[in-house]
Amino acid sequence: MTRTLEWKVGVELTEDSGRTKAEARLSTGTSTLTGHGSARCNPADVDVPAIGDELAASRAMKDLAGKLMREANREMEAVGAGTVPQHTGPGYGWPEAVS
Repeated sequence: MTRTLEWKVGVELTEDSGRTKAEARLSTGTSTLTGHGSARCNPADVDVPAIGDELAASRAMKDLAGKLMREANREMEAVGAGTVPQHTGPGYGWPEAVS
């Protein structure tokens, strides 16, 4: 059986006083999930708004992806199937200093 779906993702960015906030919204046609992310410019760094946009948007999409995975796990458990393990990796942004 062939099936084709189109899910739409929109990302809204707002910036105020060196802080960028992002909201990523997934619409499946039957439900909507929303993820949030933010980024701030270190006062010692050069202010490059595009970098804040990219960081905040990527964090919002990562949050959205986690919510989608948790929803899939809930639905799999409801029908008696196993769940997909959650992977927790490092965050995004500047790497920690290496000694």
